[in-house]
Amino acid sequence: GRPALHWVARAQVHSDPPEKGRGGGKQDWLSVTLGPAMAAAQHELRLVSPYFVPGVTGLRWLGEMRERGVEVGVLTNSLAANDVVAVHGGYAGYRKPLLQAGVELFELMPHGQSSGSLFGSSGASLHTKAFVVDGESGFIGSFNMDPRSVSLNTEMGVVFEDAELARELRN
Repeated sequence: GRPALHWVARAQVHSDPPEKGRGGGKQDWLSVTLGPAMAAAQHELRLVSPYFVPGVTGLRWLGEMRERGVEVGVLTNSLAANDVVAVHGGYAGYRKPLLQAGVELFELMPHGQSSGSLFGSSGASLHTKAFVVDGESGFIGSFNMDPRSVSLNTEMGVVFEDAELARELRN
């Protein structure tokens, strides 16, 4: 029952430099690569992030994507499925402004017992961190769409161009 393995001709591994922990090497941070990859969307941007906290800048940026006609959808954990309650608290205040901007929000509900705590546990229902752009390209990696991944954690992932893989990831 496993999906077929995809061999992708156009893929690149990107990672934050070790200097990020001290605030250095900003021009090489993963967010510098991922921002333009997402901004390239002409029709649709689908984000998957268990710890989605867009911040004021991200809220504005997603709103601008919607203003230029890009459909934007986000899948994240519901409070009941989130294993870090504090992160969900950071996201909750952005719900209404995101919806008002036209961003579609989808919150995954848990199956079984919730195991959330203030600082986290291994019981999260959603752990994928990914995005798909226009059904043609995307990203899979460790980068959450939150301030910690942008400016504190060292993250990595694969940016790819492959319509079949993008379609499977979107589905």
